[in-house]
Amino acid sequence: MKTLNNKVVLVTGGGSGIGRETAIEFSAQGAHIVLTDVNAEGMEETGRRIRQAGGTFEQHVADVASRQDMKALAAEVKAQHGALDVLINNAGIGSAGAFLETTLDIWDKVIDINIKGVVHGCHYFLPDMVAAGKGGSVVNLASMAAFVAPRDMSIYATSKFAVLGFSESLRSEMAEYNIHVATICPGVINTAIVKNTVMEGKAGQGELRDKAVAMYKRRNYPPQKVARAVLNAVLKQKSVVPVSPEAWLGYYAKRWAPSLVERFGRLELPFN
Repeated sequence: MKTLNNKVVLVTGGGSGIGRETAIEFSAQGAHIVLTDVNAEGMEETGRRIRQAGGTFEQHVADVASRQDMKALAAEVKAQHGALDVLINNAGIGSAGAFLETTLDIWDKVIDINIKGVVHGCHYFLPDMVAAGKGGSVVNLASMAAFVAPRDMSIYATSKFAVLGFSESLRSEMAEYNIHVATICPGVINTAIVKNTVMEGKAGQGELRDKAVAMYKRRNYPPQKVARAVLNAVLKQKSVVPVSPEAWLGYYAKRWAPSLVERFGRLELPFN
């Protein structure tokens, strides 16, 4: 894909954070943005910024975990635009807590959004992209937790490992249709994900959340850099893209020093 001018790009979770900045980045390249989120107010702000910059967009309230919502969204997008050119499965939630203190309800919630949300996007939009025969791109947001899984993040790491594996298999299948599949793996990015993370057991007690939020703010690695990485992955057809120095370090360390990564993963996260 040489240019995004007049392309139709759908971004899930477009009401905040990485999703918002990705929508703005693609709009700046001339794409028409289809925003979807459960947060209508957040999408309004994303849309305001796109409009201010002279871009075009539309917004749809939809839950990626819902088959019914995503099926209806796909039908509406098809009626208005035909097939997408780029599908960006960004929506997701964080979770933390020692495995023995996690509940099955939170396992279900995270899996429904972080894994099934990605699957639903692909299930309902890819058939039309294939049928259109014009190629395109799918971008699935994972995390550096897809290859480095620290303690007390078993639910989140499971979901992101799954996104990485799903994307790898899907990439091989979609190659014959000239549809590229990229997986973006951000590290510590200053967004609201930590503030909104579901924390169970001891992780949900005391000041851990506040300390984590403060650490992310001190790190201050902006979501705009992830958005640019998403754009670059689409234009240059990159497959697995770590974003941030710690993500790249984890990516290579997992391959060249797995025992060191394992020992590091046993340490408590330094949120102080």
